[in-house]
Amino acid sequence: MLPFIIATVDAFVIYLVLTAGSGDFGFWSPEELLMGIFLSIIVGAITRNYLCRSHNYRMLNPLRWLKFLVYGFGPFFLSMAKANLDVAYRVITGKIRPGIVKIDPKLKSDFGVTFLANSITLTPGTLSVDVDDENHLYVHWINIPKGEEKKEFADIKKVCGTFPDWARRVADD
Repeated sequence: MLPFIIATVDAFVIYLVLTAGSGDFGFWSPEELLMGIFLSIIVGAITRNYLCRSHNYRMLNPLRWLKFLVYGFGPFFLSMAKANLDVAYRVITGKIRPGIVKIDPKLKSDFGVTFLANSITLTPGTLSVDVDDENHLYVHWINIPKGEEKKEFADIKKVCGTFPDWARRVADD
């Protein structure tokens, strides 16, 4: 029952955010609120097993959301800006050495690996290609330094900086 309630409340909050200001009565009209409740119940019934799989409620902790916001507006934003400049430089000069490297982020949860893979993919110049059974990531990298392609595991700090540390803080601890 708890996964259903969590999924329904989440769906209703998202509905309220997306429809804010569209009603006559304050932010929402009474009809909109009723429709939001109705749709949220349907969405909650459908997604309850996906949102709260295995009764893992760790991401409901507000401290994790705070860490996620700090990560998004701090290290991730700075890495994105730096990577954009680096990719622009490489496009202009043509100095690229593309290839696929294997990294070992040492993350325990599937959510942590997914969080890291998405962070890597969203950063220009890198793309998460695959994950194996031991949670090793294969990353397509726009510029592999000499000697790095011959190693079994690439230097994780060179590939994605502090992303694995933040993925651990937000999703694994």
